[in-house]
Amino acid sequence: MRNPERIDRIRNALHENEWDLLVCALPMNVLLLSGYWPVIGAGVAVASSDGRITLLVPEDEEDLARRGWADEIRTFKAGSLDDLATTAEAIRCPFRKLAQSLTAKPARIGFEALETSEPASYAAMHLYSGTMRTLIEETFSILAIAPADKALDYLCARKTAFEIEQIRTACRIAGRAFQHGFEQIKIGASEVETAALFRQPLSASLVDFPELSRADGFTWCMSGVNSALASGAYARSRAKRIESADLVLIHLNSYADGYWTDITRTYSVGQPEQRRQEMYDAVLAARQAALRAIHPGARAAAIDTAARDVLKARGFGPQFKHSTGHGVGFSAIRAGSKPRLHPKSEETIEIGMVFNIEPAIYIDGYGGLRHCDMAAVTEAGVDLFTPFQCGMDDLIAST
Repeated sequence: MRNPERIDRIRNALHENEWDLLVCALPMNVLLLSGYWPVIGAGVAVASSDGRITLLVPEDEEDLARRGWADEIRTFKAGSLDDLATTAEAIRCPFRKLAQSLTAKPARIGFEALETSEPASYAAMHLYSGTMRTLIEETFSILAIAPADKALDYLCARKTAFEIEQIRTACRIAGRAFQHGFEQIKIGASEVETAALFRQPLSASLVDFPELSRADGFTWCMSGVNSALASGAYARSRAKRIESADLVLIHLNSYADGYWTDITRTYSVGQPEQRRQEMYDAVLAARQAALRAIHPGARAAAIDTAARDVLKARGFGPQFKHSTGHGVGFSAIRAGSKPRLHPKSEETIEIGMVFNIEPAIYIDGYGGLRHCDMAAVTEAGVDLFTPFQCGMDDLIAST
């Protein structure tokens, strides 16, 4: 599998920043550079200014690494019965040999340095943190070393055609999960039980998508008054049982080989009464306004304004408590991922950007309603990845 479009962009980024090498150990950035998504977080990718990509990975992840486009893959033993070495200690010698093969002179190196968030690839993840800079400094002959986070953020923001198709696949898997779960919403079922119904199809999708090596994700259900709490920084399913006339908000993050989604649907248990209907009408109208505002060259803040103005005009301005969206793909719910559809954003929308659009209303003590889609920017405007359950007829659960 090759991704020449991505390799060219990486090479250009190195030239623009005058780096000889770019070293990445965060799994989402290893995926960006090589097409390989580390499982436990111990893999390292090194990009050279000539466009060459080299990987250093645990022995038991070599088969996954070979599904990417690295020019060379080297392995190391992440653990042994011979000693109690840390992962950083285990990688030190192989890393030194890798450095010697890449450059014989002092090098200018870019590396990850700033705070970030990382999507979970396994139940527990290894993160090198500040140890990676120490490894680079003691391994390479360095002319200069500089944070590469800004360049990496921009590389992540503009997806290639290959990456867009991977994200589209993750959205297709999510669409199946939403339909499966929706058909089984029942009065009396708990939020945790309901969330599980939406998650089960995610990993099971490997049967129908044999080209993938890994697929799964996370789901949460928040119903009734709990759905108003979905404006927070995280979602949480509780033991509360779904009741008649509840709003049932389902938040889902699925992945396909490391490419993520961020999608929400809110269902009405039974026909909505007037207040809920007004909420649905406002959120769906805000969604349409945001989608119409998306085109190459648009200001990210203008997309947020398009959605926010609709909600303000309908009397729900204060109840829209977060931004309209953010970049998605190499991560799921990283609010700082570009482009940020935020009132204060100064970013411009470019072809290849992929993000979510999530207008919402949260009324404390009553309920919350969010509709979160994913889309890519094309020359023609917007390519919607989530064209399912987008109207009232598709959002009423008959139990």
